[in-house]
Amino acid sequence: MTGQAEAPTGLRHAEEVMGTVFSFDVRGGEPEAVRAALREAVAGLHRVDEVFSTYRADSEVSRLARGELTVAQCDPQVAEVLALGAEAERMSDGWFSLRYQGRLDPTGVVKGWAAERAARLVAAAGASGVSVNGGGDVQVLGSPGADRPWRVGVSDPLRPGGLAAVVSAAGAPELAVATSGTAERGDHIVDPRTGRAAVTDLVSVTVVAPRLVWADCWATAAFAMGAREGLAWLESLPGVEALLITAGDEVRCTGGLGARLG
Repeated sequence: MTGQAEAPTGLRHAEEVMGTVFSFDVRGGEPEAVRAALREAVAGLHRVDEVFSTYRADSEVSRLARGELTVAQCDPQVAEVLALGAEAERMSDGWFSLRYQGRLDPTGVVKGWAAERAARLVAAAGASGVSVNGGGDVQVLGSPGADRPWRVGVSDPLRPGGLAAVVSAAGAPELAVATSGTAERGDHIVDPRTGRAAVTDLVSVTVVAPRLVWADCWATAAFAMGAREGLAWLESLPGVEALLITAGDEVRCTGGLGARLG
């Protein structure tokens, strides 16, 4: 997905971190204050990678998983993320999980949470519009200006380079768009009930919600559920809309999604 806006150029920055690219598009605000906040946000993303990376043997999450640390001994961010993951597990009836192959792995929470956190930090410095794209999942706040809303393109998983939809943030002070699927990373979503790759009729689930941390979690959980159960569950969540695409190229969506397209 790509954050798009038809407005004068603002401050843009791309940072490689967490094995992907985080792209910032910032509009308005006092330039020096916004730049300082952007530097702080980028440093925060690298700190998150140091704490939560499951690929680093010395990260706090890796050490926690091995029993070398307790949650209380970790950075306070760890307790925050684990609490969010536990809430996602509860609300999805276990379809979202903080574990992978029996091992603690909060990866499913971290990227969306970190991108949203970075966007809010920059917005708090006085920016009138902020878009943060973390590896294809996008959090937008405010407006890019000139009475134009942020627009986020949703990649078509069956037609590389094409768009399945364009989501508009018109009338929404904050909006997030997150996609889970197999198009780019293959079978990486786990069915928590078997511990193996989720085998469903879906190729992608895109969730639209105010907060990226939840949009990301809900997209992952709904993908593991499959089209029928996933769509019904997403319909039950307040303030959430979704677009589901099956391997047979069927498009299914929640009832209110149409109002968000444009």
